[in-house]
This record gives sequence, C-alpha cells and structure tokens, in this order.
Amino acid sequence: MAAGTLYTYPDNWRAFKAQIAAQYSGARLKVASSSPAFTFGQTNRTPAFLNNFPLGKVPAYQGDDGFCLFESNAIAHYLSNDALRGATPQAAAQVLQWVSFADSEIIPPASAWVFPTLGIMQFNKQATEQAKEDIKRVLTVLNQHLNTRTFLVGERVSLADITVACSMLWLYKQVLEPSFRQPYANVTRWFVTCVNQPQFKAVLGEVKLCEKMAQFDAKKFAEMQPKKETPAKKEKGGKEAAKPQEKKEKKKEEKKPAPEEEMDDCDAVLAAEPKAKDPFAHLPKSAFVMDEFKRKYSNEDTLTVALPHFWEHFDREGYSIWYGQYKYPEELTLTFKSCNLITGMFQRLDKLRKNAFASVILFGTNNDSSISGIWIFRGQDLAFTLSEDWQIDYESYDWRKLDPDSEECKTMVKEYFAWEGDFKHVGKAFNQGKIFK
Repeated sequence: MAAGTLYTYPDNWRAFKAQIAAQYSGARLKVASSSPAFTFGQTNRTPAFLNNFPLGKVPAYQGDDGFCLFESNAIAHYLSNDALRGATPQAAAQVLQWVSFADSEIIPPASAWVFPTLGIMQFNKQATEQAKEDIKRVLTVLNQHLNTRTFLVGERVSLADITVACSMLWLYKQVLEPSFRQPYANVTRWFVTCVNQPQFKAVLGEVKLCEKMAQFDAKKFAEMQPKKETPAKKEKGGKEAAKPQEKKEKKKEEKKPAPEEEMDDCDAVLAAEPKAKDPFAHLPKSAFVMDEFKRKYSNEDTLTVALPHFWEHFDREGYSIWYGQYKYPEELTLTFKSCNLITGMFQRLDKLRKNAFASVILFGTNNDSSISGIWIFRGQDLAFTLSEDWQIDYESYDWRKLDPDSEECKTMVKEYFAWEGDFKHVGKAFNQGKIFK
C-alpha cells in the first residue's frame, strides 16, 4: 500500500483527485499544504525540491520510500486501487478516456468562464459566451451517458468520477445556476451523488451548489492585479517630456502576465494565505543557545567537546528531550529507502531547525531494520503539536519524553549523538545516522 506526502497549496482541486483516491484505496497520504511544511513559491523553488520535481509544480508526491511523481493524474492513478483504475482492460481504458475528457474538454472552457468571476482574469464577452456553449456541449455528452448509469464507468465510483467531478467543482460552485443546469439533471444527480460520498466529503467538505450565476467583478479584478511602482517625478523641464514615455511604459506593463508560477489563475488565488505565526512565540527566552551547541557538534569532537557543552548549558526548563521510534519497522525494506524516509521527514520540518536538534539512526540491514532517534525541542511539549504542518510524519513514530537527570537519558543522548555505543534498547547494529540541525 502506498504511503507518502502530497505537496500542494490549500484548496487545490488538482490535489483533491489524489486525496480522494487515497480515501478510497486506503493509501497513507500526508498533505503538506501550508507553512512551514510547504510554502508555495518558496519551498518548490529550493534545490532539494527541484531535485525531485524539476518543474517545481504542485501537486507533487514523494513516497516514504523516496518514489517521486508529478502531474495530478499520475499521482491520483498511483494512489488508487484496482477498483478505481478499472478492474478489466476495457474498464481501465474507459477510465483513461474520461480522465482525458476532463483535461481536454472540461477544464479549458471552465477556466475561461469561471476565472473572471473570481476576479483573476479580465472579462471577455466573446470568450465567455463561447465557454458557455462548450460547457453545454460537455454537459450534453455527460447527461446522455449518465441517463442509464449511476457512475461513469461500471457500478461503483472510479477514478473517472473522481477526476471529472473535481474538474467540474468550480463550475457547480460558481456559475451553474439552477436554470442553466436544469436540462442536465442526470449530470447534477451524478455530481451530487459523488460529492456526498464519505470519501469525497472527507476531502471537499460540504459542497454547496451555485444559486445564482457569478458575474465578473471589475473591482475584485483590480484588487487582484499586482501593484506597480509609481515612476519617480522628474525635475521641471524634463517633467512634461517624460509623460508620453511614462504612458507607453504603463501600457506595456499592463500587457505583461502577472503570475510568475506556472499554475492556473484560479489556483493562484486559492494559494494565497496569511503569513504564518511563530509557533514558539509564546515561550520565554532561554539561556541555552542552540546554535552555539550545533556549531560545537559540527566542528569539534562529539564526546570530548560537544557533549560536555550540551550538558553544561542545557536549559531543563526551556527545552525538553524526546525519544522517537518508527512504528512500522516491518514496512522497512532496503536501507537506502529507509534513509530516504528520514531525509524526507527532515526536509518537511525545515522551519523547525531553529528550535530543534535531532540524531536519528537506522539500525539493522535490508529487510530487517528499525529507525529511532533523540530529539531536542524548545519548550516542554512535543514540538510537532505546535503546528499542524509539523504533524505530517510524527504520527508514524511513538514518542516518549525523557528525564534529563536520568541515567537512561544521559546514556541515550551520548549514544545517539556519538553514533556509537551498545544501543541495548534496539537490539540491532548501527547502520547509519542522520542529523537534524
């Protein structure tokens, strides 16, 4: 069964396809959609992200075993089971047919019609009227197909239903008012049936159908446009001469496309989110300087310098020490894949580094290994609980808070920091370690 992380931004209908598919198949899918786990426009431009996903686009999927995928349809297909993909060659081909139909026949006219109503595209009457006609043709095809069918392929929900329903989500929410959708009762019946399935609702929540067709909002459109810098005024004589040139420059600027990222305009609006607050802002300052310890650990001997420095300066009130052990050792196969699992977790916790340190070790060999580590967090609580985005991986581990004054804690800190010792609690030999700092 697939297990991994889906990188996206909030309310991305393309990501919904994969999330709903995972709800049906039982795939363990963690969603990284907001800071600090994932910040669109920042995280997807980092070398680490681009190494796995060269285009920097989302949604993007990374399995716990290191397997990576981009393109929403491919991700949804991978996270599906045989029932969703089509149990026979004929059914599988029909599913692919409707997935392609959504991409080529639904999304282009839906975007041309819906985007202006969201204030993210200039209204063009001719384009909008053409889009309406194209959507009518799409609805006619679907309505006829669904006249004697509950779902698009077979007798149960398939990836065809998931993909087409998600592609039509904004149509039904924004513009398909009752009078427009009235001739296509079969389609609406099918859509309502889909979005009210428990697996759909777990991802989409309650979907309210449009009551009145949304129109272009010029004011909203103006607000959505990027602000342009006001040219500096020139002195006296040059002032009047500069005006014609300034006007030409403004006209040129207006023709430039606004989005920098390669994602559709609707998604650009949905991706906007408030700046995240510091999860540690409520904690008092500590005398323990984490960065100083990290420098000692990185540049000097662990046992003779870094470890004594740690215990000499460790603030028992301001920081806590935790032991984490991976819950599913039976799922660990090749050691390099297990190491990718650790590295992936570290990457998703990048903004926690300032207030944490960890040494996580892989023990054992191929198909007989375990993962555990020692974590130092600012505060007395498990830091992952301070931010929803830091909870992506932590539930795959069992956590235990250690007493800094106990011999058990001192021994484990020493062994995990130095990567040497008996590790009696593990029962397997050291293989390799990773440091989060």
